[in-house]
Amino acid sequence: MTTSVPRVLITTDYLRPGDDVDLFLRRSGLRTLHLPMAGRRDPSRLAAALAGVEAALVANEPLTAGILAGASQLRVIVRTGVGYDSIDVAAAARLGITVSNLPGINANAVAEYTVGLLLAGARRLVQSAQGVARGGWPREDGHELRGATLGLIGYGASARAVVPLACAFGMRVVCTTGVPEQLRSDPAVRFVALPELLATSDYVSVHTALTERTRGVLDESAFKLMKPTALLVNTARGPIVDEDALVAAVRSGEIAGAALDVVREEPLSPGSPLRGVDGIVVYSHLAGQTAEARAAAGRRGAEELVAALEGRARFKVN
Repeated sequence: MTTSVPRVLITTDYLRPGDDVDLFLRRSGLRTLHLPMAGRRDPSRLAAALAGVEAALVANEPLTAGILAGASQLRVIVRTGVGYDSIDVAAAARLGITVSNLPGINANAVAEYTVGLLLAGARRLVQSAQGVARGGWPREDGHELRGATLGLIGYGASARAVVPLACAFGMRVVCTTGVPEQLRSDPAVRFVALPELLATSDYVSVHTALTERTRGVLDESAFKLMKPTALLVNTARGPIVDEDALVAAVRSGEIAGAALDVVREEPLSPGSPLRGVDGIVVYSHLAGQTAEARAAAGRRGAEELVAALEGRARFKVN
C-alpha cells in the first residue's frame, strides 16, 4: 500500500524551485508546486492551483471564503510575512484550516525603510531627482529630523524597531496603541491618544494591522488634526488610509505630503487618485523586502508549515 506525498503550493514570488526553502520542504517529505504571485491574478487560477493541495506558503494572495471552500484537502496556510488580512481567517477556522503568520520576521527591514522614507520626505529627495531628470536643478530647502516629533500608530515589532533609530536622529517619539499598558516599557516613547498624536507629530508613521477598527482611520477628520507641515508615512496596509481624503488634504495644504509604500489597490491602478499629486510619493511595497528578511521569512515559513502539518504550529492566528 502506498501513501500519497502531501503537496505544498508556494506563491511567494521570491521563492523558487530548487532554492533552500524548496529543498527543505522536499527533504521533509513534501511535494512542492510553485505559482509565484506577481501582480493581480484571476481568482479561478488560484482556486485551481489549490485543488489537491494540503498546505500553502503564500504572499498576499486573496484567500477568500469561496476560494478556501473549494480547497477540500487544504489543512495549513502559512503567510511569509506579518499581515494576514488577505486571508479569511474565520472561514479557514470553520473549514479546519490552520493559518499562521511570521510575527516580527521583517521588523528590522521595515524600520530601516521607514527611516529612509522619513529622510527622503524631509529632504525631498525624490522630487529633487525627478527635477534633475527633467533638466532642472531644484534647490529647495529641506528639513532635519533632529528635534522633530515622530508619531507611531501601532506598537508592534516594526514600530518598536523604529524607536532606537529615530532616537539616534534626535527625534522625539510618541505612540498610540492598543497594546496593554504593562507592555509599554520603553522610556523613549510617550504613549498618547490618536488625536494628540496627530496634532503634535511632524511625521506620522503607520505600523498597525488592518482591522475593521483601523480601516480608513486616517480620514478627512484625521488629516484636519495634523500640522500643515506634517508628512504621513505608511508601510503597513493601504486601506488604513482614506486615499481620496489624503489627496484632498495634500492638495489643500492641510498636510505637506505622504510617502506610501502600500496602497489600497496593488499594483497602483492607472486611474488611482494618488497619481500626479505633488507631495505624494508611492513606492512598490518594498518595506520588508531585503535579502536578509526574505531569507529568514522563507526558511521560518517553511519550518512553520512543516510544524503545522504535524499539529505543532507555533504562530497560529486562528
